[in-house]
Amino acid sequence: MIEQFFKFCVVGGSGVFVDFGVTYLCKEWLKLNKYVANSLGFLCASTSNYILNRIWTFQNENPDITGQYLRFLGIAAVGLVINNATIYVLHGRFRLNFYLAKLFAIGVVTFWNFFMNYFFTF
Repeated sequence: MIEQFFKFCVVGGSGVFVDFGVTYLCKEWLKLNKYVANSLGFLCASTSNYILNRIWTFQNENPDITGQYLRFLGIAAVGLVINNATIYVLHGRFRLNFYLAKLFAIGVVTFWNFFMNYFFTF
């Protein structure tokens, strides 16, 4: 499980680039609401993370890809609520920089996502 958690974190690290890139593009260039932009970044990162985790982290060959992907997204959706709530508290209440709050939120959600996916998705 430790090796898988390490791989999960590496995949998550690549997801951070996808997440931040999409969030930045949507928030700063497209001028979307910061929570909408955050949600879009999170969704794109979740999709790329699913693919990489299925292939590399868990080396899973379950033929029910659709069901598995939907479970992964369901867990990610709960993670998104935790993510946005963390950002709201740190940025909205404590005035921490938005992107620093987002980085902290990703750290919090990493543990939720790993254990839920370990036990219920893969």
